[in-house]
Amino acid sequence: MNTIIEFANSVFKPIMSLGAPPLMFIILTVLALCLGVKWTKAVEGGLKLAIALTGISAIINILTSAFSKALTQFVESTGINLSITDVGWAPVATITWGSAYTLYFLLIVVLINLVMLTLKKTNTLDVDIFDIWHLSVVGLLVLYFGHNLFIATLLVILIGILKIINSDLMKPTFNDLLNAPKTNPMTTTHMNYMMNPIIMVFDKFFDKFLPFLDKYDFDAAKLNKKIGFWGSKFAIGVYLGIFIGILSHQSVKDTATLAFTAAVCLELFSMIGAWFIAAVEPLSQGISNFASKRLKGRTFNIGLDWPFIAGRAEIWAAANVLAPIMLLEALVLPGNRILPLGGIIAMGFTPALLVVTRGKLIRMIVIGAIGLPVFLISGTMIAPFVTATAKAVGAFPAGIPSTQMISHSTMEGPIEKLLAILVGHASQGNIQFILYSLLAIAAYILIFIWYAFQMKKRNRAYAEAEQNK
Repeated sequence: MNTIIEFANSVFKPIMSLGAPPLMFIILTVLALCLGVKWTKAVEGGLKLAIALTGISAIINILTSAFSKALTQFVESTGINLSITDVGWAPVATITWGSAYTLYFLLIVVLINLVMLTLKKTNTLDVDIFDIWHLSVVGLLVLYFGHNLFIATLLVILIGILKIINSDLMKPTFNDLLNAPKTNPMTTTHMNYMMNPIIMVFDKFFDKFLPFLDKYDFDAAKLNKKIGFWGSKFAIGVYLGIFIGILSHQSVKDTATLAFTAAVCLELFSMIGAWFIAAVEPLSQGISNFASKRLKGRTFNIGLDWPFIAGRAEIWAAANVLAPIMLLEALVLPGNRILPLGGIIAMGFTPALLVVTRGKLIRMIVIGAIGLPVFLISGTMIAPFVTATAKAVGAFPAGIPSTQMISHSTMEGPIEKLLAILVGHASQGNIQFILYSLLAIAAYILIFIWYAFQMKKRNRAYAEAEQNK
């Protein structure tokens, strides 16, 4: 096993050290060239994708920083203190990539994807290898609590397979949300969409018992057509910025800054989201040509990072409404010890809410409020692991006291993190945890099977609508 880990490190470490944008530039460009795309077009697509990823990251940092400051001042003004510092996703990603096992788990998932493609169990080629760190956290948690690499590998394989299956299930919905043609290759295996099955349960509850609420739903695009600027992304950002500014007792000046920052970020997200579509156009054409010539028409999807869907205003509207809700939940939730700051803009949750509800904002907010406590509990429970790992790899954030624990309040895959803790304890031979783990894994798989059935039914409806055009 050590030989495999050393091999994975020797292959992937030099590549991964480049960071996500350069890495995705190389991957997309090389894929396009391999599929016969003209080199100038291949490079153009790769550059556009790298620029889009850089732009999205910059805007997320601006938005997160602005709201984190406001919420920090809210905490200071009330005297409420929670002991775990929420450092957000970037430091946790750095910490995770500092572990040699992350590259080992990357090798495992790459092999799984290739096997599934060969056996025609998926049509998705996952190129978003940087975000393997989300799944690596699952394996590392098993190791932290149980020290059993074999069991950790099995859990990573299980979740990795389900993630890839989920990317195929979501593909028609992404086409719908982006108003993109069927030939659009973009999908994602990102961990945040593994919340889809749980969200689907509540979405079906809405269908059965609360469908009347959809009449009052807030559709930013439709409202914009009716009332112009006042329903635009700019205006939505202003409304939400003012709301959060008042909640956190900001001055008039600071509230205005918050409102205008939110406004410009929402608008820029929409613009940058369109760059992802332009970036994959050369690759899309290359895939179509390759499939028609050599694979008897078989089509492939490309698993990208989640922000290609970031142009949908509902993601950011829901995230901003959920930010104060999550703060209030953190103050009263039994067992929670994490204060949402770095993860206050819930990017680990809202994209999944968008996909399942297909942009119904009221559903997104209500289901989001119900689901956020799972993230807070998960963030609290993994804090000892995150803190210990950060210190072990020399990546503990500067400026935070060494006695303070750190975590991430909205880290993707909270259910999987809790499952990993159970499995880690079970791998030590504790009968009680073995029973709990088996029941939890069975429930996890069964609800995914039910969710897959619902998504296949939705996808058949998409196909019928396409035929009737």
